[in-house]
Formats: sequence, structure tokens, C-alpha cells
Amino acid sequence: MGAVFVCALAAAVPALLALPPVRADDLLLFGGLVLCAALCVEGMRRLGSPQGVTRDLFGAWWFPTLLLLPPAYAMLVPVPVYLLLQYRIRRIAAHRRTFNAASVGLAGAAASWVFHLAAADAAATAGGPVGAAELLATPEGVLAGVAACVLFSVVNTGIIATAVRLSGGGAPLRMLCGREAVTVGGVEICVGLTAAVLAGLSTPLLVLALPPVLMLQRSLLFEELQAAARNDPKTGLLNATTWEKEAELGLQRARRENSPAAVLIVDIDHFKRVNDTYGHLVGDQILQAVADTLGGQLRTGDLIGRFGGEEFVVLLSDADMAEACRVAERLRYRVGLLRPPTGQGEITITVSVGIALLPLHGETLVDLLTIADLALYRAKDEGRDRVRLPVAAGPAAIPGQKRGEDAVPERRPADPAVTGEPRVLEA
Repeated sequence: MGAVFVCALAAAVPALLALPPVRADDLLLFGGLVLCAALCVEGMRRLGSPQGVTRDLFGAWWFPTLLLLPPAYAMLVPVPVYLLLQYRIRRIAAHRRTFNAASVGLAGAAASWVFHLAAADAAATAGGPVGAAELLATPEGVLAGVAACVLFSVVNTGIIATAVRLSGGGAPLRMLCGREAVTVGGVEICVGLTAAVLAGLSTPLLVLALPPVLMLQRSLLFEELQAAARNDPKTGLLNATTWEKEAELGLQRARRENSPAAVLIVDIDHFKRVNDTYGHLVGDQILQAVADTLGGQLRTGDLIGRFGGEEFVVLLSDADMAEACRVAERLRYRVGLLRPPTGQGEITITVSVGIALLPLHGETLVDLLTIADLALYRAKDEGRDRVRLPVAAGPAAIPGQKRGEDAVPERRPADPAVTGEPRVLEA
């Protein structure tokens, strides 16, 4: 973060020195853009804002500033906006707000210089002065504006993504660099260029750009609030409440279609010891790494969630005993390959897995979770880092499993995910 502050200050000095004489029209446009951004902040306050990294459409006001005004204004515009975010939306650490404002200012100044260089080249070619607003009225100017906006987005996202990575973040990176983030960035560029064209014609025309931006911002926030209510904030997986609701629906469908299903409970071994030894930040990194690994090994129709603490739950649709054991063993094996860095050397991560089968061990989600939990405790009692079915007896005995014997034998040298062989005792 310190490097960003230094760069922002270093860029601010020449930008302020190169600032042309202040014009009333520039101040009017700058004030109008800040007012529009302030109204967007107020709209966010009324709807509410989720915790963590959130998407916004402030680019609709950053972009006209960097395209139509000198670069110094691009460095100044985030200051009042982030002050409003701090005191009207949610108070966070001051250095984080300052870092975000510095990142926007730095990216805005760089993009503004690029665009105004293009305007200077156009003026040299035309043999006369060409203003930024006049340039945006030409196809070449629109292309230059798009390039400047893309440069802003790349620089700003790169700075924030680097900071998130250095701070040990995981899930926010997907929000910053994923496909949805690119889509939102494209929309932001479109509305920003539209606002710039309107403001270039006349500053009061910004009124026409404000309602659609407010509506788009509201839609983004509503979607994020819905996702925050469904998902676990540390891993991005479904939270326990949402997983239970969707798993119940999945089991109802399986019973209706008379198809098998399985519930897995996956527990990270000795996770408290990791937190106590390396700290909770490292623990959060491990949770994220395990969640990503588990999710990457499942099919689209399978359902995974975080059940709390270091436990994850999985509903395998259309999975019989052999398939459930094969998947569980693959999950255990893949997590065992993780070697997350801690700053104090690498850590070996293992998981224990308990399995329960529909309809063999129960017809309801509560029954299956109870049985899977018993199987998980069996795995823990027998040494951890293993997959276990519950011990069954009587008429419901599992085919091929004798009383007290392992559902999955001790780990073999071969990777079961490669061989594809289920590790289940034969009948």
C-alpha cells in the first residue's frame, strides 16, 4: 500500500504543476460529477452494502472526469467520494479508504494523460485546437476514450488485486478478475462514455445519465446482498442455511425419481492447531484453498457448502456407494496435495470424510447428516486423513462391508483420481 501512496503523491505533483488556469466551466463540470457520485453513494446507503469487496459503477463519473478535464481533476475526484463512502456507508480502516482513493487517482491520472495526449495529436493533425469534448464526437475520439477507460480499469484492478493477494485474500480476487467483473467493467465503460459525451455537450445533461446509473448500481447491490445472504464470506461457498435448503430440495428430487444420492461431511484435520500455530489469517487461506480444491473436484450438479468452522458438506446427486467412495477418496487425495505457504514453511493439509447414503442410511437430510457425522467421527478415531462409511449391522448392512471393517482401506501409492477405482471392499 505504501508504494501506491508514494506513486500517487509523485503523480499528483506534476499533475498539479501542469494544471492549466482554473476555468469556471471545468469547476462546474467537476462539481456536477461529484454531485452525481454523491447521489450514487446515498443510493447505496439506502439499499445497504455487503461486507468485503463490492462492485460499483463510480466509473460512470470517474471516466468523464479523466476524459473531459485535466489529469489533476482525475486525482482529486475520488477524495470527496471516498470520504462520503467512509462516513455515509460504512467506516473501515482509514488506510484502506486512502489506498482505494489513491489507486483510483493514480489510474485516473494515467488514463487522463493518455487521452489528452491523443487529443494533442489530433489537434496537431487538424492544425488547430481540438478539445476533449470535440474529440469524443469523432470515431477516433471514441476509440481513444475506450482505450483510456480500459487503461484505467486495468491499472486500478491490477493495484487492488495485488494488494488483495499480498494480504492473503482469495475469494475477492475472483470478484475483481472474474468473468462477471469483466462484464460489469464493460457496462461501466459504456455508461461512463455516455455520461462523458452528454457532459461534453452540456454539463446539465448529466441529469440524463444519472437515473440509469442509479438503477444499474441498485441492481448490482441487490445481487450482491442476495449473494451475501446465501454464501459464506470466507470461502464463497453456500452457507449452512442455504446448503440445507437446497440439499433438501435435491433429496426430494432424488426420492421422487428413485435415484441414489450421498451426503459427505469433510473436516480439516487439526485445524485448530493450525490457527494456534500460524494465526487466523493463515487459517483463512487454508479454508479458501480447501474450498477451491473441493469445489474443483465436483460435478456441476453436486452441492457443496461450508457447514461451519472447518467442516464442509457435499450432496452428491445420482451417486451410489461406489461413486460416493470414489469421489470422497478423490477429495481427500487432492486436499492432501495442497502445500499452502505460511511464511514459516509449507503446511501439510489433510481431511477426514464421513459418508451417508440415500436411502440406505436414511430418507431425510437430518438422518443423512447424523449418519455422515458418525462416520466422520469414526475416521477421526481411526487416525484421520481417511474416508469412512458408518459401521452397519442387521438388515441394513452395507454390501461388501463387514462389521467393524473399513469402508476404504489405507491410502495406496496410486492416485485413485487417476485410476478411477473406488476403494471399497469387494463382496
